[in-house]
Amino acid sequence: MPMRQGPSNLMGYTPPMPAAHHSRIQRLHRLEALLPKPGTRQAQCLDGARLVEILGQAYGDGSLTSRRRALQRDLETLVKEGRIEAVNPGGKPLRYRRCGDSLEDDALIWEYTLRQVRDLIAEAIPQRQLNRLWERLLHEFDEPLLSERQLRVVPDTLRLRPVELYPAVLQAVISALAQQCALKVSYRNANGERSRPLLHPQAMVQRGPIPYLIALKNDEDGLRLYALHRFIRAEVDPATPAREAEGFDLDQAIAEGLVDFGQGTLIDLTIRVRGYLTSLLLACPLTDDQTTEEEPEDSEFDLQVNARLPQAGQLLHQASRR
Repeated sequence: MPMRQGPSNLMGYTPPMPAAHHSRIQRLHRLEALLPKPGTRQAQCLDGARLVEILGQAYGDGSLTSRRRALQRDLETLVKEGRIEAVNPGGKPLRYRRCGDSLEDDALIWEYTLRQVRDLIAEAIPQRQLNRLWERLLHEFDEPLLSERQLRVVPDTLRLRPVELYPAVLQAVISALAQQCALKVSYRNANGERSRPLLHPQAMVQRGPIPYLIALKNDEDGLRLYALHRFIRAEVDPATPAREAEGFDLDQAIAEGLVDFGQGTLIDLTIRVRGYLTSLLLACPLTDDQTTEEEPEDSEFDLQVNARLPQAGQLLHQASRR
């Protein structure tokens, strides 16, 4: 006959957590870990469609509509708990980022970390954004998964020494970007002409040895590139929020040739290649719609490569250096 449990036997008893509830807790933690850290600009934050794409089957095998509804419920839960926030309330689509710098430390943290790595890979591989993946592995986590002694990106270009910069200028530029404030500057262009514009920083990129600030100037709407070594002075204007360029996306700007001083004009490129460049362009196409044709047997080249891409100086440089 089974023994009945009295009150004293029940006091230390904790009912097991339902499997579905435990699974959802794990999923919420995974979703939170996937989102960018606090302060990330709107263009770099993730929306529901991208999150469903990255998380794959975490929301079951149902229809895309049902998975999106389940994801939206999770996002709303995390928002109510103050763990994430929508950076563009009322916008379409809503984009999200984390509210806190660190995630809950518990026995499953390593499992969550590994899942986060898998999610980062799922985000980077389809878009071929390996550079972003390397950066996030080095810097996104409280304790980087890989140190700079274990991971380093070596550019396939002539390695020039970086330009000399004024430390105060660099600090002001970084501060303005982080605080999303305007920047008062004294700037000397390539012709030696000086100006004192009010800049609205959007992003900073390094092309070769030279870092550039992408910014709006005064009340103008067009994006401009400013070489940091040409700044004579820079001062953060905390009282003036930086205007955000409509629809600005750093990856898209790079793809369209803005960082290479292009204007987004597309050209049809046809080149003949041989040797190292043949294997390189077969493994790393210029564009997704690149086509190749084998050269005749008596040709000095292996392939003819055809692609449509932005006209830019870097393109001409790469084509002429091989």
